[in-house]
Amino acid sequence: MTVITNIEDLRVLAQKRVPRMFYDYADSGSWTEGTYRANEADFQGIKLRQRVAINMEGRSTRTKMLGVDAAMPVAIAPTGLTGMQHADGEILAARAAEKFGIPFTLSTMSICSIEDIAAHTKAPFWFQLYVMRDRDFIERLIDRAKAANCGALVLTLDLQIIGQRHKDLKNGLSAPPKLTLANILNMMTKPRWCLGMLATRHRQFGNIVGHVKGVENMGSLSEWTAKQFDPALSWGDVEWIKKRWGGKLILKGIQDVEDARLAVDSGADALIVSNHGGRQLDGAPSSISALPAIVEAVGHQIEVHMDGGVRSGQDVLKAWALGARGTYIGRSMLYGLGAMGEAGVTRALEIIHNELDLTMAFCGHTDINSVDKGILLPGTY
Repeated sequence: MTVITNIEDLRVLAQKRVPRMFYDYADSGSWTEGTYRANEADFQGIKLRQRVAINMEGRSTRTKMLGVDAAMPVAIAPTGLTGMQHADGEILAARAAEKFGIPFTLSTMSICSIEDIAAHTKAPFWFQLYVMRDRDFIERLIDRAKAANCGALVLTLDLQIIGQRHKDLKNGLSAPPKLTLANILNMMTKPRWCLGMLATRHRQFGNIVGHVKGVENMGSLSEWTAKQFDPALSWGDVEWIKKRWGGKLILKGIQDVEDARLAVDSGADALIVSNHGGRQLDGAPSSISALPAIVEAVGHQIEVHMDGGVRSGQDVLKAWALGARGTYIGRSMLYGLGAMGEAGVTRALEIIHNELDLTMAFCGHTDINSVDKGILLPGTY
């Protein structure tokens, strides 16, 4: 594919180059995948007002997310197993984000570790935390994030238990991959991926293996993680983590107005309207449809962000118009990474930025900070 003009082009190329079990992990939801599909589809129902004969010179998409300068209101979302989409995936994505001038968020369940990202970047990155039963491990993770000068802690609240994801179960997803005959045959058709993985030392969960007593390899890790996600997570734990961290705190996984109010009460600095990319509660509303009510209820008290279904700069602009002061891209970034490594992530960001810039101009604005819901057709959102 010689000319890549949109995120779908990157998705098609990633599907060709990434082993099936890892591509499916990125490009799937739970149960019927209804919420996963709605995240993207519901953006399409929101219509824009075209304006004409307005000076479109001197446009700017620059803004701030949680006080951090951003080239556009977009951050890289935390995604697990990123380093299995492409060798050294988290490092490559973090470098691309830093060069482009947007925040990067590292997942607890990353292949490359907190320390790996810190060694390959200069700008402070954000770290996403899952709450485990092993509170000593959580404290050590928080301390490692502090030592790496992470600029914010992103606490995920919607994965106390794991949703049923049919494709992952059928593929026998693991890292490193289970060498079933089907998986071996599939990987043999992905030479770029195989050569990259042979050349890197990053093939396991870098934030966990070697940092937990008794977890020294992927076999012992599987047993540990199966028992560690904490179904008893409470707002009291959020308070404890905020105090232990002491820095900027973002709460990820808010879908309900009542929970948004509790997020405000917790003292968090921002919340992310998110349904975990449609990978947890199938049947939950899309993030973009849940956004307006949450913004109306708490948007004056806490910075509201959103993720889920963002595949274009138009999606970013629509979310901004509805009150999101930042958006996150997960799959759009993973498609670029799987397709072309760091260059693919950069291309994904360029595509989204170009679409955001042009759409903003067509709607009669030259500064993202002046855009509000006036750019949207009433009755379509």
